[in-house]
Amino acid sequence: MRLFMLVFLGGVFLAGDALPQSPNEVRDGRKVAGMCRTCHGLNGFSSIPIAPHIGGEPVDYIINQLEAFRSGAREHEMMSVVAKGLSDAQIRNVATWYGHFDITATLPAKAKPEDAPELCVACHGVTGIAETDDAPNLAGETNIYIDTQLKAFRSGKRSHDIMSAIAADLTDTEIRDIADWYAAVKLEIIAPQ
Repeated sequence: MRLFMLVFLGGVFLAGDALPQSPNEVRDGRKVAGMCRTCHGLNGFSSIPIAPHIGGEPVDYIINQLEAFRSGAREHEMMSVVAKGLSDAQIRNVATWYGHFDITATLPAKAKPEDAPELCVACHGVTGIAETDDAPNLAGETNIYIDTQLKAFRSGKRSHDIMSAIAADLTDTEIRDIADWYAAVKLEIIAPQ
């Protein structure tokens, strides 16, 4: 009932208000993830440069994105088709599966935390591990993926209350610098013990 009310109210989830995981959701989510493994990997580590890593993402973030693809609020030639075929339970389960992984992010040896992209760290962190449940992790994403998404926000192809305003004034060089920073971070996705 609580999930229904949150979705009904626009899908707004407050930080720290994530719903608990059950072993059944993880198990059932692994089954759904079989459809996702070609692009995102079974553990959420993508081997395709234009597909994001989703292992360790906040469960609510994954749910929100899948619901946006399903409703048409967010469009992608593959994800829109896949999401339209998912039930609410399947979305919850696959989000739980990918969200149950532990992740670590390590800056390159010579990188200084104070050099992290100032516009990004409040939500995405210095190392690209999201600081809030409604922001994605950026650690280890390919620079082409981050570059493409920032340009989509800048052009209006993607829309988000915060990201559209931030990206609107970024130059191509600034976008590439942000993308290169997070792409250089080493991401490790670890199955929980």
